[in-house]
Amino acid sequence: MIYGIGTDFIEVERVKKAYEKESFRKKIYTEQEQQLIAENAQRAAGNFAIKESVVKAFGTGFGKISAIDIEVLREPSGKPYVVLYGAAKEQAEAEHILQIHVSISNTKEYAVGYVVMEV
Repeated sequence: MIYGIGTDFIEVERVKKAYEKESFRKKIYTEQEQQLIAENAQRAAGNFAIKESVVKAFGTGFGKISAIDIEVLREPSGKPYVVLYGAAKEQAEAEHILQIHVSISNTKEYAVGYVVMEV
């Protein structure tokens, strides 16, 4: 059964500019995400869009869950997935979330994240 759906649409240049600031990087992205973004800068925007999509699917926004509590990683095939920590993990456990489906689409100008949570 579907618990929640979230989506986000963001400008790539806006995230790239913010990513240049160390304070932004450390507040939003885990160390492992930063390593992956160093290999492919486009991932900064896609990952941010997924983080926004997750909190929208929860219905909480970033007021209750921090972006750093949502880690966006890739399988060897390149397929994205999320790992939850802190308040995000607690929320998922409380709501009995069994699976989180993730999709990221990128163009040169925009990144779109889409999340479906199942219970």
